[in-house]
Amino acid sequence: MYTSDEGRMSRLKEFWLTFFMPEKCYDQFFLYFNFMHVPCLKIVLSKTMGILILVGIVIAPLPQIWKVLWSGSSNGPCMTSIFLELLAISTHAAFCYAQKFPIGAWGESLFALIQIAVLVLLVPHYQGKTIKGVCFLALYCGFMFLLASPLTPVSVVWTLHEWNVLMVIAGRFFQARSNFIWGHTGQLSALSVFLVFLGSLGRIFSSLQDTGLSLSTQLHAVACGCSVVILAQVLMYWSKSVINSEKDKAE
Repeated sequence: MYTSDEGRMSRLKEFWLTFFMPEKCYDQFFLYFNFMHVPCLKIVLSKTMGILILVGIVIAPLPQIWKVLWSGSSNGPCMTSIFLELLAISTHAAFCYAQKFPIGAWGESLFALIQIAVLVLLVPHYQGKTIKGVCFLALYCGFMFLLASPLTPVSVVWTLHEWNVLMVIAGRFFQARSNFIWGHTGQLSALSVFLVFLGSLGRIFSSLQDTGLSLSTQLHAVACGCSVVILAQVLMYWSKSVINSEKDKAE
Protein backbone atom coordinates (compact mmCIF):
# COMPACT_ATOMS: atom_id res chain seq x y z
CA MET A 1 0.00 0.00 0.00
CA TYR A 2 2.66 2.47 1.09
CA THR A 3 4.95 1.36 -1.71
CA SER A 4 2.20 2.06 -4.25
CA ASP A 5 1.53 5.51 -2.76
CA GLU A 6 5.25 6.30 -2.70
CA GLY A 7 5.52 5.24 -6.34
CA ARG A 8 2.68 7.54 -7.33
CA MET A 9 4.18 10.43 -5.37
CA SER A 10 7.56 9.78 -7.00
CA ARG A 11 6.02 9.87 -10.48
CA LEU A 12 4.08 13.02 -9.61
CA LYS A 13 7.25 14.69 -8.32
CA GLU A 14 9.13 13.67 -11.46
CA PHE A 15 6.36 15.21 -13.58
CA TRP A 16 6.51 18.53 -11.71
CA LEU A 17 10.33 18.64 -11.83
CA THR A 18 10.42 17.79 -15.54
CA PHE A 19 7.91 20.34 -16.78
CA PHE A 20 7.26 23.05 -14.22
CA MET A 21 9.91 23.68 -11.55
CA PRO A 22 13.36 22.89 -10.12
CA GLU A 23 13.63 20.77 -6.97
CA LYS A 24 14.14 23.76 -4.67
CA CYS A 25 10.75 25.14 -5.75
CA TYR A 26 9.14 21.72 -5.34
CA ASP A 27 10.39 21.72 -1.74
CA GLN A 28 9.06 25.25 -1.18
CA PHE A 29 5.59 24.32 -2.43
CA PHE A 30 5.11 20.73 -1.29
CA LEU A 31 7.36 20.37 1.76
CA TYR A 32 7.18 23.82 3.35
CA PHE A 33 3.79 24.75 1.79
CA ASN A 34 5.16 28.17 0.93
CA PHE A 35 2.89 28.81 -2.06
CA MET A 36 3.67 32.54 -2.08
CA HIS A 37 7.39 32.12 -2.81
CA VAL A 38 7.66 34.78 -5.55
CA PRO A 39 10.84 33.58 -7.38
CA CYS A 40 9.40 30.06 -7.66
CA LEU A 41 6.00 31.36 -8.75
CA LYS A 42 7.74 33.24 -11.56
CA ILE A 43 9.59 30.08 -12.61
CA VAL A 44 6.38 28.02 -12.66
CA LEU A 45 4.50 30.73 -14.56
CA SER A 46 7.33 31.07 -17.08
CA LYS A 47 7.49 27.31 -17.71
CA THR A 48 3.68 27.11 -17.97
CA MET A 49 3.62 29.89 -20.54
CA GLY A 50 6.42 28.15 -22.44
CA ILE A 51 4.27 25.01 -22.63
CA LEU A 52 1.29 27.09 -23.82
CA ILE A 53 3.43 28.59 -26.59
CA LEU A 54 4.55 25.11 -27.62
CA VAL A 55 0.96 23.86 -27.62
CA GLY A 56 -0.15 26.88 -29.64
CA ILE A 57 2.53 26.21 -32.26
CA VAL A 58 2.76 22.43 -32.50
CA ILE A 59 -0.63 20.99 -31.58
CA ALA A 60 -3.09 23.70 -32.67
CA PRO A 61 -3.18 22.84 -36.43
CA LEU A 62 -3.87 19.12 -35.80
CA PRO A 63 -7.55 19.43 -34.71
CA GLN A 64 -8.20 21.66 -37.73
CA ILE A 65 -6.68 19.11 -40.12
CA TRP A 66 -8.68 16.33 -38.47
CA LYS A 67 -11.95 18.27 -38.67
CA VAL A 68 -11.51 19.06 -42.37
CA LEU A 69 -10.70 15.41 -43.15
CA TRP A 70 -13.53 14.07 -40.97
CA SER A 71 -16.18 16.37 -42.46
CA GLY A 72 -14.87 16.21 -46.02
CA SER A 73 -15.30 19.97 -46.26
CA SER A 74 -13.05 23.02 -45.96
CA ASN A 75 -15.94 25.43 -45.51
CA GLY A 76 -14.91 27.90 -42.79
CA PRO A 77 -11.10 28.18 -42.68
CA CYS A 78 -9.98 31.28 -44.62
CA MET A 79 -7.29 30.57 -47.22
CA THR A 80 -5.79 34.06 -46.87
CA SER A 81 -5.51 33.57 -43.12
CA ILE A 82 -3.85 30.16 -43.54
CA PHE A 83 -1.39 31.60 -46.07
CA LEU A 84 -0.39 34.45 -43.73
CA GLU A 85 0.05 32.02 -40.81
CA LEU A 86 2.22 29.84 -43.05
CA LEU A 87 4.26 32.85 -44.15
CA ALA A 88 4.75 34.01 -40.55
CA ILE A 89 6.00 30.68 -39.28
CA SER A 90 8.10 30.15 -42.44
CA THR A 91 9.98 33.43 -41.98
CA HIS A 92 10.69 32.46 -38.37
CA ALA A 93 12.03 29.05 -39.45
CA ALA A 94 14.12 30.65 -42.23
CA PHE A 95 15.54 33.19 -39.77
CA CYS A 96 16.54 30.46 -37.30
CA TYR A 97 18.12 28.44 -40.13
CA ALA A 98 20.01 31.49 -41.43
CA GLN A 99 21.31 32.21 -37.93
CA LYS A 100 22.40 28.55 -37.64
CA PHE A 101 20.39 27.97 -34.47
CA PRO A 102 20.30 24.29 -33.39
CA ILE A 103 17.25 22.42 -34.68
CA GLY A 104 16.14 21.81 -31.09
CA ALA A 105 15.56 25.56 -30.69
CA TRP A 106 13.10 25.84 -33.59
CA GLY A 107 12.09 22.29 -34.51
CA GLU A 108 8.52 22.89 -33.32
CA SER A 109 8.18 25.65 -35.94
CA LEU A 110 9.23 23.21 -38.66
CA PHE A 111 6.64 20.69 -37.46
CA ALA A 112 3.90 23.35 -37.41
CA LEU A 113 5.00 24.56 -40.85
CA ILE A 114 4.42 21.09 -42.28
CA GLN A 115 0.96 20.89 -40.70
CA ILE A 116 -0.11 24.29 -42.05
CA ALA A 117 1.25 23.29 -45.48
CA VAL A 118 -1.07 20.25 -45.31
CA LEU A 119 -3.97 22.64 -44.65
CA VAL A 120 -2.89 24.69 -47.68
CA LEU A 121 -3.42 21.53 -49.75
CA LEU A 122 -6.63 20.38 -48.04
CA VAL A 123 -8.60 23.63 -48.22
CA PRO A 124 -8.40 24.03 -52.05
CA HIS A 125 -8.80 20.26 -52.50
CA TYR A 126 -12.21 20.20 -50.81
CA GLN A 127 -13.20 23.27 -52.81
CA GLY A 128 -12.50 21.39 -56.05
CA LYS A 129 -9.26 23.30 -56.69
CA THR A 130 -6.65 20.62 -56.01
CA ILE A 131 -4.33 21.68 -58.86
CA LYS A 132 -4.38 25.26 -57.60
CA GLY A 133 -3.38 24.04 -54.13
CA VAL A 134 -0.54 21.90 -55.51
CA CYS A 135 0.78 24.78 -57.66
CA PHE A 136 0.63 27.14 -54.70
CA LEU A 137 2.54 24.69 -52.52
CA ALA A 138 5.18 24.23 -55.25
CA LEU A 139 5.65 28.00 -55.45
CA TYR A 140 5.86 28.17 -51.67
CA CYS A 141 8.59 25.49 -51.59
CA GLY A 142 10.54 27.50 -54.16
CA PHE A 143 10.11 30.63 -52.04
CA MET A 144 11.34 28.81 -48.93
CA PHE A 145 14.36 27.43 -50.78
CA LEU A 146 15.25 30.94 -51.94
CA LEU A 147 14.63 32.45 -48.50
CA ALA A 148 16.89 29.92 -46.76
CA SER A 149 19.62 30.08 -49.41
CA PRO A 150 22.71 32.36 -49.32
CA LEU A 151 21.19 34.26 -52.27
CA THR A 152 18.85 36.08 -49.88
CA PRO A 153 20.57 38.74 -47.74
CA VAL A 154 20.30 38.18 -43.99
CA SER A 155 18.83 41.68 -43.67
CA VAL A 156 15.83 40.62 -45.79
CA VAL A 157 15.25 37.51 -43.67
CA TRP A 158 15.59 39.61 -40.51
CA THR A 159 13.05 42.17 -41.78
CA LEU A 160 10.52 39.46 -42.66
CA HIS A 161 11.07 37.92 -39.24
CA GLU A 162 10.38 41.31 -37.62
CA TRP A 163 7.06 41.48 -39.52
CA ASN A 164 6.14 38.06 -38.17
CA VAL A 165 3.53 39.22 -35.65
CA LEU A 166 1.97 41.64 -38.15
CA MET A 167 1.39 38.70 -40.52
CA VAL A 168 -0.26 36.75 -37.69
CA ILE A 169 -2.51 39.71 -36.82
CA ALA A 170 -3.48 40.18 -40.47
CA GLY A 171 -4.22 36.46 -40.82
CA ARG A 172 -6.52 36.43 -37.81
CA PHE A 173 -8.21 39.62 -38.99
CA PHE A 174 -9.04 37.98 -42.33
CA GLN A 175 -10.37 34.88 -40.55
CA ALA A 176 -12.60 36.99 -38.27
CA ARG A 177 -13.77 39.02 -41.27
CA SER A 178 -14.60 35.84 -43.19
CA ASN A 179 -16.59 34.48 -40.24
CA PHE A 180 -18.54 37.73 -39.97
CA ILE A 181 -19.33 37.90 -43.70
CA TRP A 182 -20.54 34.29 -43.89
CA GLY A 183 -22.35 34.39 -40.55
CA HIS A 184 -20.84 31.08 -39.40
CA THR A 185 -17.45 29.46 -38.77
CA GLY A 186 -18.11 26.30 -40.79
CA GLN A 187 -15.46 23.64 -40.18
CA LEU A 188 -13.22 25.97 -38.17
CA SER A 189 -12.02 23.87 -35.22
CA ALA A 190 -12.98 25.32 -31.83
CA LEU A 191 -10.15 23.35 -30.22
CA SER A 192 -7.57 24.76 -32.66
CA VAL A 193 -8.81 28.31 -32.05
CA PHE A 194 -8.65 27.79 -28.28
CA LEU A 195 -5.11 26.35 -28.44
CA VAL A 196 -3.97 29.29 -30.58
CA PHE A 197 -5.47 31.63 -27.97
CA LEU A 198 -3.52 29.87 -25.20
CA GLY A 199 -0.34 30.13 -27.25
CA SER A 200 -0.97 33.87 -27.72
CA LEU A 201 -1.31 34.33 -23.97
CA GLY A 202 2.01 32.57 -23.50
CA ARG A 203 3.69 34.84 -26.03
CA ILE A 204 2.44 37.97 -24.24
CA PHE A 205 3.95 36.79 -20.96
CA SER A 206 7.21 35.76 -22.64
CA SER A 207 7.50 39.11 -24.42
CA LEU A 208 6.72 40.98 -21.18
CA GLN A 209 9.56 39.17 -19.46
CA ASP A 210 12.02 39.77 -22.29
CA THR A 211 11.21 43.31 -23.39
CA GLY A 212 8.65 44.75 -20.96
CA LEU A 213 5.82 46.86 -22.39
CA SER A 214 7.52 47.15 -25.77
CA LEU A 215 5.95 47.40 -29.22
CA SER A 216 6.50 43.65 -29.60
CA THR A 217 4.48 42.95 -26.45
CA GLN A 218 1.69 45.24 -27.61
CA LEU A 219 1.56 43.50 -31.00
CA HIS A 220 1.34 40.11 -29.29
CA ALA A 221 -1.53 41.51 -27.20
CA VAL A 222 -3.31 42.60 -30.41
CA ALA A 223 -2.79 39.11 -31.89
CA CYS A 224 -4.24 37.60 -28.72
CA GLY A 225 -7.20 39.98 -28.97
CA CYS A 226 -7.83 38.77 -32.53
CA SER A 227 -7.81 35.19 -31.22
CA VAL A 228 -10.40 36.18 -28.60
CA VAL A 229 -12.63 37.62 -31.35
CA ILE A 230 -12.42 34.40 -33.40
CA LEU A 231 -13.05 32.28 -30.29
CA ALA A 232 -16.12 34.41 -29.50
CA GLN A 233 -17.34 33.93 -33.09
CA VAL A 234 -16.93 30.16 -32.82
CA LEU A 235 -19.11 30.16 -29.69
CA MET A 236 -21.63 32.65 -31.08
CA TYR A 237 -22.07 30.82 -34.40
CA TRP A 238 -21.90 27.34 -32.84
CA SER A 239 -25.43 26.21 -33.76
CA LYS A 240 -25.11 27.48 -37.34
CA SER A 241 -21.76 25.73 -37.72
CA VAL A 242 -23.26 22.43 -36.51
CA ILE A 243 -26.05 22.71 -39.10
CA ASN A 244 -23.55 23.48 -41.87
CA SER A 245 -21.36 20.58 -40.75
CA GLU A 246 -24.30 18.17 -41.02
CA LYS A 247 -25.10 19.51 -44.49
CA ASP A 248 -21.49 19.05 -45.61
CA LYS A 249 -21.45 15.45 -44.36
CA ALA A 250 -24.78 14.73 -46.07
CA GLU A 251 -23.41 16.02 -49.38
